[in-house]
Amino acid sequence: MPEPPTILELIRNGTMSAEMAATLWAAVDQRLSFVTVAIPRLAGKTTTTNAILALLPPDVPVHRLSGDETEMVRLKRAATGGYLVVGEFAQAPIPTYIWGAPVRRVFDTLTAGYSLAVALHARSLQETFDVICLGNGVTDEQASRIGMMLYIRRFGKDPATFWRRLSEVHEIDQVQAGRPLGRLLHRWVEKDDRFELVDAPRKVNASPAELAARVARLRGMVDAGRTTAADVSSMVAEYHRSS
Repeated sequence: MPEPPTILELIRNGTMSAEMAATLWAAVDQRLSFVTVAIPRLAGKTTTTNAILALLPPDVPVHRLSGDETEMVRLKRAATGGYLVVGEFAQAPIPTYIWGAPVRRVFDTLTAGYSLAVALHARSLQETFDVICLGNGVTDEQASRIGMMLYIRRFGKDPATFWRRLSEVHEIDQVQAGRPLGRLLHRWVEKDDRFELVDAPRKVNASPAELAARVARLRGMVDAGRTTAADVSSMVAEYHRSS
């Protein structure tokens, strides 16, 4: 079975830019919660989420949730930190997909010192938070724990010809009356098939020089053809040793 694409492979195949990946790497190093969004199936939400989480140091716990209430109680009591990973906020009879009260329990568990990584179906930044706040009854204060929103677009006629672009990366400062306030950091320009830096991050606590150093490492790995999961682990370890 082929290895799922890593963040380095997603840069190599044009799904995202090295600048996007560097921002997301800095964001998870800071333990910012993030939501990965798309409309069609097989858009790569789970693949992208897992590729980003693979940028974490190995000692950071990653808890993949079922949404079971006893699981939430145990995690809140343990307070081990790291990421809570939810397959999707969705009304579907699929394990790891949750809706309603289990979603609210997840946000309550975040108060014990966890971060969140989740996917959902939406067409825009505002629709993303409509799903979270209006659809699931999550409060503004709880929703404000989300620091990043990633929007993916998928193209092609069938799985054999699908290709994808990380079209938008938003940084979220807070949510007021169900409306996310923040800024668009990166976007994909469709007519030129190119990525564009729109604004510098403010919530992501990384200087321009630090982001540039991460970009250089990512590009160096891709240019060298080193894009496997082992290569990502090596890159992350080396980055933290040198910094």
